[in-house]
Amino acid sequence: MYSSFVPPRQVRIGDAAAFVGTTPRAIRHYHEIGLLPEPVRGGDDRRRYGYEDMIRLLWIRRTADAGIALDDIRDAFADPASAGAGDDGIASILERLEETLVAQEAELRRQRTAVQRMRTEGSRMGLLSDFVTGRLRNLPEGSLRRADLDSLLVTERIFGPLGATVQAGRFIALATHPDLRAESDRVDAAEEALDDTIAVDDPRVARVAAERHAFEEALHAAIEDSGLAADDDALFDSWDALHPAADEGAGADETGRDSGRGHESMSVLEAIGKMPYDFSPARLRCMELAEELSAHDV
Repeated sequence: MYSSFVPPRQVRIGDAAAFVGTTPRAIRHYHEIGLLPEPVRGGDDRRRYGYEDMIRLLWIRRTADAGIALDDIRDAFADPASAGAGDDGIASILERLEETLVAQEAELRRQRTAVQRMRTEGSRMGLLSDFVTGRLRNLPEGSLRRADLDSLLVTERIFGPLGATVQAGRFIALATHPDLRAESDRVDAAEEALDDTIAVDDPRVARVAAERHAFEEALHAAIEDSGLAADDDALFDSWDALHPAADEGAGADETGRDSGRGHESMSVLEAIGKMPYDFSPARLRCMELAEELSAHDV
């Protein structure tokens, strides 16, 4: 029996969108960027879409789902070569897309590795380089403070993973010598008390500088006695073995994940101008005096 159903010759934008699996807003955008020609309008001034329009919409949808940018789809459709059965005009677009997907896959693997390290090492320590965390891994849980990790993060940004790994010896000594940790806290508090209300020539400035110098001497002795200083030589050898052809100051870690990602090391002068520290003039003078005391000991 002959069917009484007669398909429409044209449909409105809502029906077109529903059939293709997109939205009227997306179809309007196709019109705006020249990807889909404006169709004829009915007596009610609404767009009407015919068979050829629907075919083009279907191809647009499938091509976009493959990850090809709309601008590239438009250019491919505009190229007569791409309209043939061979689709030669879109080959270069597909080649660029595959290169992009390969790069995205590599980035996803890098991100997954970073997340796994954060879960294994701890959320903060896991964001430091493997070279840094490798030296800290055997410390008892909770022996490192957030301020320690903050300092290592800044040092790694300026001097790279090797510089931060060397600095890690300081925090290992503090974590394993409770008396030194307590003295460090006391001297830190004394320095922080040198706020903007303290004049640079106040006697307290020189006194705290002497306390800082004495503490650093005691910490250095503890590092020497524990063998941490000797470990530094091995660290340099290990770093050189991992980076036999690395450019000096490149700032990439042993996995190379920092390369080209805006994490290159910077000079100390650059860091001073870009990393803010809320130090009062009295505290800065205290630091200068402590440095002078250290210089006299050399």
